[in-house]
Amino acid sequence: MAVPKKATSVSRKGLRRAGQHHKLYRKHPMTDPTTGELTLRNRISPSGYYKGVKIFETKADRVEDEETTEE
Repeated sequence: MAVPKKATSVSRKGLRRAGQHHKLYRKHPMTDPTTGELTLRNRISPSGYYKGVKIFETKADRVEDEETTEE
């Protein structure tokens, strides 16, 4: 079995790892087509929409519903 003659330095190890893992740390915000809010890809928007479908009801939605039913 081949054995390296010298130990790999910390800086060389870091350079090798940086080339493979830099794609993991990209955070590209995109606008939600329904609400126009900025969200990360494949995440639910703050208003509760995912790909144009309402996934869950937010606290702000509940407050609006209560105000409309009271009037």
